[in-house]
Amino acid sequence: MPLWTWLIPVLSLALLLTALAVGVGTLLAVLCGVALAGAVIAAVHHAEVIAHRVGEPLGTLVLALAVTAIETALILSMMIAGGDDMAVLPRDAIYAAVMIICNGVVGICLLLGGLAHREQTFRVEGAGAGFAALIVMSTLTLILPVFTTSSPAGTYSSSQLAFVAVTSALLWAIFIFIQTVRHRDYFMPLADAANPDAHAEPPPTWKAWVSFGLLLVSLLAVVGLAKMLSPTIEQAVEAADAPRAVVGIVIATLVLLPETSAAVRAARADRLQSSMNLAVGSALACIGLTVPAVVLASSAFDLPLTLGLEPKDIAMLAVTFLMSAVTLGTGRTYMMQGAVHLVLFAAFLFLAFVP
Repeated sequence: MPLWTWLIPVLSLALLLTALAVGVGTLLAVLCGVALAGAVIAAVHHAEVIAHRVGEPLGTLVLALAVTAIETALILSMMIAGGDDMAVLPRDAIYAAVMIICNGVVGICLLLGGLAHREQTFRVEGAGAGFAALIVMSTLTLILPVFTTSSPAGTYSSSQLAFVAVTSALLWAIFIFIQTVRHRDYFMPLADAANPDAHAEPPPTWKAWVSFGLLLVSLLAVVGLAKMLSPTIEQAVEAADAPRAVVGIVIATLVLLPETSAAVRAARADRLQSSMNLAVGSALACIGLTVPAVVLASSAFDLPLTLGLEPKDIAMLAVTFLMSAVTLGTGRTYMMQGAVHLVLFAAFLFLAFVP
C-alpha cells in the first residue's frame, strides 16, 4: 500500500482537528482546501480497492452509502445549529445533489467516455429501475409540497412528512435488494462476463478492510473540512451577493467530489456500467437516507422544514428527468448526450446565481 494512501487521510483528519481547536484563519482555510482535495483523491483510491475486492455492484454501493451517510450527518448538524435559518437547507442540498449527479456527473462521464471510446454501453434494466424510483422519490419530496393544501406552500404536514419518509426509505431499500440480491446481473458490466480475465487479481481481504477504514477516515475528513470551510463559503456567497441556495450547491459539490472522481475514472476506463451504478445509486441514497433522517430530526427538535422547490427549479428537474429518460433508453451512449447533460448542468448553476 503506497505511503500517500494512508498518510493523506491521517494528515487531513489531523488538520480537521486542528481547525476545530483553533478556528479557521486565512492560512488554515487554504490548507483545509488542499487537504480536502487530497482526501478526495485518497477516498477514490480506497473505494476502488474495495470495489475490486467485492466486485460490482457492491463496490460502487460502498462509496455511495458512505458519502451519503456522512452528507446526511452534515445536513443534520447544520439544521440543528442553524434553527429556522436552515429550513430550506435539506431541500437545497437534495435538489443540488440530484442535479449535480444526473447532469454534472453523468454529463462528464458520457462526454469523456465518448471522446475516449466513441460509444459505450450499460445495462438498461438496472439503470432504468433506479431512475424510475428516483423520479417518484424526487416528485414526492421536492415537487408535491408546492401543491398540497394541508400546510403552508412548500411544506408538508406531520402525517405527510411521515408518509414521504417511509416511502422514500422503502423504495431505496427495495432498490438495494434488487441491485445486490434479486437482479444483481442487471448491474454487472457485460464485458466482465465476456472476458473474465480483463481485470487484475483482486487484493487480499486484509487490504480491503484497511482500505475500508481509510475510506471512512477520508470521507470524514472531506465532510468535516467542508463544514469547517462552510462559513468562509457563506461569507463569499454573501460578498458576491448570490442567493443563499448557492451555499447548498457548494456543500453538495464538495461532498460529492469522491463519487464524481470515481465515476469519471470508471468512464474513462470504459467501465460506464460502474459510472451509472454509482450515479443512480448515489442519487437514490441521497433521498432514501437523507429524507427520513431529516424528517425525524425535524420532529424531534421541532425544526421548520421546507421541501417544495421554486417553479424554475421544478422546470429544471422535469427537463433533467426527460433528458435522462432519453439517455437511459437505449443502453448506448456517446458524447452528444454528455454535452446536453452538461448544458443542463450549466443552466442549473447559472440560474442558481441569477434566479
